[in-house]
Amino acid sequence: MKGMMMHRPLKIADILEFAAEVHGEAEVISARHEGDVHRAGLRAIRDRVCRLAHALRARGVGEGERIATLAFNGHRHLECYYAISGIGAVCHTINPRLPADQMRYIIDHAGDTHIFVDAPLVPLLEPLLPTLARPLTVVVMTDRAHMPDTPLDGVICYEELLDGEPTRFDWPDYPEETAAGLCYTSGTTGAPKGALYSHRSTVLHALFVSSALPTVLQPGRKVLPVVPLFHVNAWGLPYVAPLAGASLVFPGAKLDGKSLFDLMDAEGVYSAWGVPTVWLGLLAEIAARGRLPEGFGHVLVGGSAAPRSMIAAFEEMGVTVFHAWGMTEMSPIGTVGALPPSVRAGPPEARLQKQSIQGRRVFGVEFKINGENGERLPHDGVSQGELHVRGNAVISGYHANPEATEAAIDAEGWFGTGDIATIDPDGYLSITDRAKDLIKSGGEWISSLDVENLAISHPKVRNCACIAVADDKWGERPLLVVVPEGDDAPDSDEILDLLATKFARWQLPDEVVTVDALPLTATGKVSKLTLRKQFAAQRAAEGGRTP
Repeated sequence: MKGMMMHRPLKIADILEFAAEVHGEAEVISARHEGDVHRAGLRAIRDRVCRLAHALRARGVGEGERIATLAFNGHRHLECYYAISGIGAVCHTINPRLPADQMRYIIDHAGDTHIFVDAPLVPLLEPLLPTLARPLTVVVMTDRAHMPDTPLDGVICYEELLDGEPTRFDWPDYPEETAAGLCYTSGTTGAPKGALYSHRSTVLHALFVSSALPTVLQPGRKVLPVVPLFHVNAWGLPYVAPLAGASLVFPGAKLDGKSLFDLMDAEGVYSAWGVPTVWLGLLAEIAARGRLPEGFGHVLVGGSAAPRSMIAAFEEMGVTVFHAWGMTEMSPIGTVGALPPSVRAGPPEARLQKQSIQGRRVFGVEFKINGENGERLPHDGVSQGELHVRGNAVISGYHANPEATEAAIDAEGWFGTGDIATIDPDGYLSITDRAKDLIKSGGEWISSLDVENLAISHPKVRNCACIAVADDKWGERPLLVVVPEGDDAPDSDEILDLLATKFARWQLPDEVVTVDALPLTATGKVSKLTLRKQFAAQRAAEGGRTP
């Protein structure tokens, strides 16, 4: 027997229409490349989105057509999110930090017809467009006064595109499974792979995340997404914040500690979301000024594991830290480290231990751990294997890539994350490493994350990465690469003595190398792949020596 309830398709445009009506006092505040700070209420943003939707329709953009963006975090990029998907087209966000060959690949693979680009990023397109498989119409997201000089033909000014268009749009109905967004993985292992989100998955993900963070996402609060709109939907905040009535503060392209501090301080940002490398810079700026930005009370850390010392530093200042974990293929959030009252009121060390792992799943996401032979392992906090996920906001396959789909989805229909993890009986997920980053020495596994989390607690260490290097005797041995905090670099013995308090002798790195900076991926994570290649080449040049 079926229930007798109406069925209305879940649509992204309905989030904005709801938010404009119910949370119209919420704002979108953007630090723009034109040099000003733009502010608009959600009703004004809704009106601009409708104008853009009319303009796209007037240009003949149809359902299923892929429209690319190449832009930083700002109100115009947000407008593209809603207008493109609202008319039934697909918003394909492109990371401007990608190498040119990867950018060319994903534009051709996606079949984009238009690209909306921030003015400072137009030079990236100038050598790229002539090499593409098909013509691409360029819309520069600025006004006429700030249009760049460019040799590209037929470039359109964004603000002129919107001029004269109506401020109301009759959003079409289509099945909720209709594609809405497209984001490619960064391609660190093979060609980039496309995660194709639907209206249904996006709306459900927004509801899942909103329900997991009720104390953070609420009317009157301001949230700053340092996590970029050009990658995995800025962790869902373009949808979650308007749904909950929170204001969005967009930082534009300036993500250094000083710029973030100034913007957060001026706007009274309560919650900021981003990867650990960004928060290291903000912490340094806070230390230099001797105070927090006005109103700052919460940080959500994801993208890669947050060092325990970073969490402790924020908490000691009165800033609550939530760890989060997810993937491009999961829309992306799968866990949030919001602590129950019993843990938050408990002993500080126990609380910090829970905050240092990835937290518990949000509603709508299921977990299982598989052993080496594919068998399910118990959620006992000890058994360790590859984490698999499923849910309504998890991909069922990669866009136009059956080979990658077959490799990623198991026989039961679960997505294999490539993360090695444990889950305890209370549901706390602990990522012990990426499968490709584990170090296997003499047949025994060493967690690079565990080594890094202890090493970075040393006061002279700003950042670090532990990687595997080839060894004739043991197969692989750990190498620790350290970025010092200031000019007073720690010597190897200081670091190894600290590590020796927690690790067996055979687990200790054979060498500690000091560098000025660590290479980053296009999404701001430390690129261990680059480090492994760099040190492998260095050792080959030195005659294949081992530490």
